[in-house]
Amino acid sequence: MSPKSANPTRRLLGIDPGLRSTGFGVIAVTGSRLQYLAGGCIKSPTGELPQRLGVILRDLSEVIAQYQPGEVAIEKVFVNVNPQSTLLLGQARGAAICAAVLAGLPVAEYTALQVKQAVVGNGHAAKEQVQEMVKRLLLLTSVPSADAADALACAICHAHTRSGLLPTVARRVRRGRLLE
Repeated sequence: MSPKSANPTRRLLGIDPGLRSTGFGVIAVTGSRLQYLAGGCIKSPTGELPQRLGVILRDLSEVIAQYQPGEVAIEKVFVNVNPQSTLLLGQARGAAICAAVLAGLPVAEYTALQVKQAVVGNGHAAKEQVQEMVKRLLLLTSVPSADAADALACAICHAHTRSGLLPTVARRVRRGRLLE
């Protein structure tokens, strides 16, 4: 067996859902090596909700077609103080999940605490800390935007979880730390 077949390269798409701005990040994973492929934001226009959700679905479908990831990792919705905001965020998340499912891709879900714990080591890390660690882990020359960094962090979390570097998502989280 050749060394390449022992450590096949996987492509992962991370998604940070949002109605105004949905972040996406694509990484390649070979063994424990992470490589940045793409990252950015899908901006949905103001207007009617169905059209905004359509933009998220269409544009993520284009990202999937262009970069051909094998798996998708998406951040779970947390409950906001405002239930209407939570509902809207959930619908944006649903559009993102539909793009992955329509492409036949498996979807893994992670809480913000799990993602921050995996990337920064602190489940309550600030956005700036996540951005800086994503830059360092992916050897980027500049700090990615907050939404793109969150999406890339989600992909990194999935890569670490799948490789056994982190416990699986079935583990409990307490005070930002993954428990055995």
